[in-house]
Amino acid sequence: MSGTFAFDPLVPSAGARLRSAARLVICAAAPWYLCLWWGTSTAPVPAALPAVLILREDVYAAPRLAWERLLGVFVGVVLSTLLLDRLPPSSLSFLAVLVCGCAGMYLLGRPGSPNQQVLITALMIYATALPGYPLARLAETLVGIAVVVLLGPLLWPPDPYRSAAVGLDGYRAGVGRLLDGVARRLARGGPAAAPDPLPEGAQLWLRPQACRAAFDRAARRRRTRTPPDGLDGRLGLAARSAVTLQCFTQELQERARGPVPDPSAASAAPAPDPALRDIAPLVRATALALDAALRGEGFAAELDRARGLDLAHRAAHPTRHDAVLRAGLHLTHEALSDHLAARR
Repeated sequence: MSGTFAFDPLVPSAGARLRSAARLVICAAAPWYLCLWWGTSTAPVPAALPAVLILREDVYAAPRLAWERLLGVFVGVVLSTLLLDRLPPSSLSFLAVLVCGCAGMYLLGRPGSPNQQVLITALMIYATALPGYPLARLAETLVGIAVVVLLGPLLWPPDPYRSAAVGLDGYRAGVGRLLDGVARRLARGGPAAAPDPLPEGAQLWLRPQACRAAFDRAARRRRTRTPPDGLDGRLGLAARSAVTLQCFTQELQERARGPVPDPSAASAAPAPDPALRDIAPLVRATALALDAALRGEGFAAELDRARGLDLAHRAAHPTRHDAVLRAGLHLTHEALSDHLAARR
């Protein structure tokens, strides 16, 4: 099973990176030349900045980001213009611009995400106290935002359904690698069975929610297009399994630590835990069933085998402590069973 999960499809392809770079270049260059033709300034850098600051892989998020940036620029222009009109350039006026810009940044921002554009614009105008510069900066920002919002979605628009499917494959690959490593360590027994953390860390468990969000955006914006067959159900299964398997791995780490050895004892090495060793086949069977289900393939036989191993482990290790250890896997089987019933 270990060789199945070597490729992580979440890594952007060279073609995807090239398309994103080309979109950025076009959306930055077009407003620059528009402003040169309009004559706002000889170097309309603010017109190119929106492409750098608000273009995302989800180009449909650009209107919200654009509005936040435009509002920040407008407030920064007003603040700095009013303050410079009343205070001559000095340490006092700089402090006033800094304080007012910080206040506007937090007042206009969202919780945990201040609108930094207010302070940036206020400081830039303070440093460039030229006649007409504030209005030119506002006009150039407006042109840049308009180009990004109108042109960005037309240039190699991303496919949210494809993004959701690629993210789902990435989650499947990551979970497969994790469970494969867990099963190998469990088979050896002892406290070394605790799973090694993946490079992705906690992001692995958040990936299904991000995929589901991409799918929902596609469903809202592309009502006339039919999503890939079964993708909605597989995303729901991924979201449920992320919760249940995270619970299992965390419990496994606590269990694998074992009791703190007594330094006064003759041997400080903890005794092997038979429940950990015997659960290795159950982990492998669960991983195979989940992998097949997330691929969209048949998995009834793998699920039946996993349930049989669950019953055998329950009979061999009936304590409450062992039931807690199995709980995450058992809930994963329930999610797989519900998915199988929905497919039928």
